[in-house]
Amino acid sequence: MSKSQLRKSLNKIESAVSDACKVLEQLNLPGVRNDKGRRVVSTSSCTAGITVRPLRVIGRDPDRDKIIAMLHESEHQFQVNTVSGTCYSVIGIHGIAGSGKSTLARCVYDHEKMEDHFDIVMWIHVSQKFSLDSIFREMFEGATDEECPKFSSLNVLKERLEKKLRGKRILVVLDDVWYNNRNSEDREELQKLISPLHVGKAGSRILVTSRTEAALVTLGAIKERCIPISDLDDKVFLEMFMHYALQGARVSDNDRRILEMIGEDIAKKLKRSPLAARTVGSRLHETQTVEFWRSVKDRDLLNDTMGALWWSYQYLDEQVRRCFSYCSIFPRRHRLKRDELVKLWVAEGFIKTSKSEEEMEDVAKDYFDEVLSASFLQLGGKEKLYGSDQHVDYFTIHDLLCDLAEEVAGRDCFRVEKGYTGELPQDVRYLFVWTYNRGFLTKMSELKNLRTLIINDKIGTFDHGDFESVFPIFMGLRKLRVLKLNLKGYGFRTFSFPDSIDQLKHLRYFAFEVAASTKLNLPAAFTKLYHMQVVDFGVCKKMAFSSGEDMMNLVNLRSVLSWADLDFPNIGRLICLNMLPFFTIRKEKGYESHQLKHLNKLQDKLQIHGLQNIKSKGEALEVNLAAKEKLTELVLVWHWDDESCSPEVEEEVLEGLCPSKYLERLEIRGYHGMKLPNWMMGEHKGGPKNLQELRFTRCTPFISRNMSKIYKNLNVYD
Repeated sequence: MSKSQLRKSLNKIESAVSDACKVLEQLNLPGVRNDKGRRVVSTSSCTAGITVRPLRVIGRDPDRDKIIAMLHESEHQFQVNTVSGTCYSVIGIHGIAGSGKSTLARCVYDHEKMEDHFDIVMWIHVSQKFSLDSIFREMFEGATDEECPKFSSLNVLKERLEKKLRGKRILVVLDDVWYNNRNSEDREELQKLISPLHVGKAGSRILVTSRTEAALVTLGAIKERCIPISDLDDKVFLEMFMHYALQGARVSDNDRRILEMIGEDIAKKLKRSPLAARTVGSRLHETQTVEFWRSVKDRDLLNDTMGALWWSYQYLDEQVRRCFSYCSIFPRRHRLKRDELVKLWVAEGFIKTSKSEEEMEDVAKDYFDEVLSASFLQLGGKEKLYGSDQHVDYFTIHDLLCDLAEEVAGRDCFRVEKGYTGELPQDVRYLFVWTYNRGFLTKMSELKNLRTLIINDKIGTFDHGDFESVFPIFMGLRKLRVLKLNLKGYGFRTFSFPDSIDQLKHLRYFAFEVAASTKLNLPAAFTKLYHMQVVDFGVCKKMAFSSGEDMMNLVNLRSVLSWADLDFPNIGRLICLNMLPFFTIRKEKGYESHQLKHLNKLQDKLQIHGLQNIKSKGEALEVNLAAKEKLTELVLVWHWDDESCSPEVEEEVLEGLCPSKYLERLEIRGYHGMKLPNWMMGEHKGGPKNLQELRFTRCTPFISRNMSKIYKNLNVYD
């Protein structure tokens, strides 16, 4: 029997069963159960052996309406949001296994089958390993409602299919598309899969469901058309679960109240997984007795769901799996930042580069994107950076995936959450402490294999002297690669690190958060931490180096995260630096403009102060801003009260400070010049091409007024 004939037969059977069930409901016949309380099949109950609980879409209305609106976009909107030269645009839904992607797509598909917007509406299940021949045949039958004839070759089949599709406005749903971005053949096969759709009418659409965002992009979806399946809140999830478990149940009012209470406890164990709600709820619906539901409440209900997630996990690259399992040290729903995770993964040694020109951070970002694309991470929202107007994305991990991460990480990862009073595993490698407890300090000193120690809580329970007496305990953890401490709760104005800090010879990531008013004294011993990659002193604005000249020993230093200006000379020798928030040019040896010349790996934001100390365009060119293509934000600062530099010289200097074409935000402070540089006026091949924000602070009023006229489509601030 062909798929088309099979579909028609099943539709007839389903219709007959539905009609029969309606009759039985009106007759109100009692259900038949065996001596164990389990429902059994009988001639008077057709639903027990033939159907499962009806699929119901709960909590997906906003996503459904959003997708339908995209499907019905006008031609003008369609042209903007499609791949050039194609008659269709691609809309994608991505999320973890069992999150409801196919259910949502089916809801949209059913809606469009009832509408007249599309000439042809097809549903194609793709799966991981598919045959083009079978897919094209299924498309043929979906487009014609006829059995697909046997053709002599795949090319002939494709030609006949295109003939049926030509000039028609098409909607095709491609369900469960898999894609491995390391396999070029996967990309080619997916492109071949959609190749017959090129003959359709403008306004055609492809709706794709996949576990990875990469699959959607490969098929032609732009970022704005890749829709992550939204997480359900507890109330909506409980409604979904009780629909599958109790809807239509014939039980007494008293039993129903008890089952609802037990069901609420069971739902909490399912971690808001729609797949688990459907599978576990359907099982409970078979046996609606209080005894059975209570026994289920005490079981591990997630084996089936975890099996699907485990399969997705195994599909990830080995190093990517390691990075994901590391996330198990963080508490549930912890707000994870992309850049922070990337730096931690690099510091832990999880990143492997196969090419000498590859930066470890870039590879780590690819790993992050792969984890995100596979929906093992999900976008949580935006969060304002402390002490800044800037907002960054934060990400969370679904509770089910937290379970998976904990399982694969085993005893390597451990976290101490609020109220924990137990023992610490002696072989733990990565430790997160949510609530600081002085009693754990002694226990930590015994963890000789510890590689990571992150204390999230503010350590503010000791006075200044007491803390300095216990600080050496951390120094006893000789194998540490990552150490993050938070001292924002302290009121002291100066903190001096002990000389024993040089015992942490393997330290690569050191974060020490203090209040902005606190001054940090770094001893000469700090310069012996030769493996150091990241130092993060947060909002600290004052740092003193006992041996600034020896900071050049930190040849592996890659990121400096601090509001303080680094007051040590010859920073230009640290050629691995990719994060340097501040640099001040001075009339002193070791602080010249050319110190920035070769630091072309710098990224994100850079503030350059002391520009009044540059006396020519030639010196400005030595800063080599045009080569710093990863910088997205730049602040150029002249000291307004310093009149040692004439306006004419400042004009020449600004001309020489031409940034890269990739710069997005530019701020100029204290500029006295009356002339705009050629690169800003479009009279120069260089300069930013995609500048989104331009800000002037304490500059000549003439400049900002003219810039507002020139950049009419740009946010210009005075």
